[in-house]
Amino acid sequence: MSAAATRERGNRGRHRRAAPQRAERPSASTLRTDLTASVVVFLVALPLCVGVAVASGVPAELGLVTGIVGGLVTGLLPGSSLQVSGPAAGLTVLVLEAVNEFGLGALGVFVLTAGVLQLVMGALRLGRWFRAISIAVVEGMLAGIGLVLIAGQLYAMADAKAPGSGPANLAGLPEMLIRTARTPEALTAFALGAVTVVLMAFWKHLPPKVRVVPAPLAAVALTTTVVALFALPVKRVEVQGLLGAIRPPSTDDLGRITDAGVVGAIGTVVAITLIASAESLFSAAAVDRLHTGPGTDYDKELMAQGAGNAVCGALGALPMTAVIVRSAANVQAGARTKASRVLHGVWLLLFAALVPAALGLIPVAALAGILVFSGWKLIPLKELGPLWREHRGEALILMATAVAIVATNMFEGVLAGLLLAVAKTAWETSHVQVHVDEDSDRSGPLRVVVSGNATFLRLPRILDSLEGLPKDRHIELDLLDLRHLDHACSTALANWADRHNRHNKEEGATRVLMPTG
Repeated sequence: MSAAATRERGNRGRHRRAAPQRAERPSASTLRTDLTASVVVFLVALPLCVGVAVASGVPAELGLVTGIVGGLVTGLLPGSSLQVSGPAAGLTVLVLEAVNEFGLGALGVFVLTAGVLQLVMGALRLGRWFRAISIAVVEGMLAGIGLVLIAGQLYAMADAKAPGSGPANLAGLPEMLIRTARTPEALTAFALGAVTVVLMAFWKHLPPKVRVVPAPLAAVALTTTVVALFALPVKRVEVQGLLGAIRPPSTDDLGRITDAGVVGAIGTVVAITLIASAESLFSAAAVDRLHTGPGTDYDKELMAQGAGNAVCGALGALPMTAVIVRSAANVQAGARTKASRVLHGVWLLLFAALVPAALGLIPVAALAGILVFSGWKLIPLKELGPLWREHRGEALILMATAVAIVATNMFEGVLAGLLLAVAKTAWETSHVQVHVDEDSDRSGPLRVVVSGNATFLRLPRILDSLEGLPKDRHIELDLLDLRHLDHACSTALANWADRHNRHNKEEGATRVLMPTG
């Protein structure tokens, strides 16, 4: 082959390899679709960002800051191309507890540290391991968050202050409802919140032309208009201005955290890190099922979330996660590239910079109603029935995790759920069978076959079976079919064989066939 032919062949090969890169460049139609999708996501995200911030006990603008960072920082990074990040209802309870215990200034420290931990975990390629977390624990975590969120936001719907902890909020609900019924102002606010919940629930049944407007935005717009027209005496969102709300962490904040308790602070950071990471990566898995584009790189997505949280922490804002509601809206609106989620951050920034006073018109009860509905959606009621029928142990773990979160706090509740899941798995994988060959010749040894996994969890059952054997018979204990034999079982079986030999006063009364290696 001539040199010219070789060069021509190489050039053709290079052209063939370059073609996919040209095909990946977004066309004008793709950009138009992404632009439209970004507006839809912006309209969905705006009331949720504000509502999550108010429910978390921080200025409303900080929710917008987290949404902006989710678009402009995390949105630009690789990982998942179509899921959208911002403040999430799932972290509301945890953030509120942290702010109440350590103060608003500590929030930036916690979020910044959690972001750095996420970056480290992503660099260590730990993102894929979050897929190994028990689904029952995750759903139990979400159910517990939903219950606490509902209990707390019912007070906000009545313009009242919640007692604080989950059990106290639940116990105080009857008294709060009675007080609300007797107070016209509180009853008015509660009615606005109830209308918001009903509107959110039935919005999907309205005609498609109406549903072009996202349900949260429609609910906020309707209630805000009613409050303005009739000058209703209800609480509205307090506005500080975007720059006034941003508060980077300082050394004084570190001192207050130390005074309040280092152990509690570490638990809060770990809880934010694990819950934000798990929620983001589970959301990514769900979003991947909604489209046919490239799948998520879990390690890169974890690093993208970490970078976003580090920036949020540096600004003193709320922690971020990938949010399935916004992500699903993005996919359903036809988004094709990450441009849609970046542009949604641009629209949030423009809104916060140009018309921040509009936030001061929104009634707090309407935002509380949105979060009550969001909390209800977190409770997996439809899945619980089938799960109870088919996997009762998993259902019990789900319910135990939810109850533990309501009774204690987020970190301890999730930890309890994980421990239960590990214990259940250990119990199920330690199945062992003890078979006694009743047809053995009376003159020969009695053959006993132990198979499965012999661990300390099943040791009482094994010993009960062996100690029920005739004391005057020679025993052949066959352990060759065991897949696993731990040290505790091995020692206990050796001791049992010694006791049986002493009872028969014969060294060979028990023969143990052990697996080699």
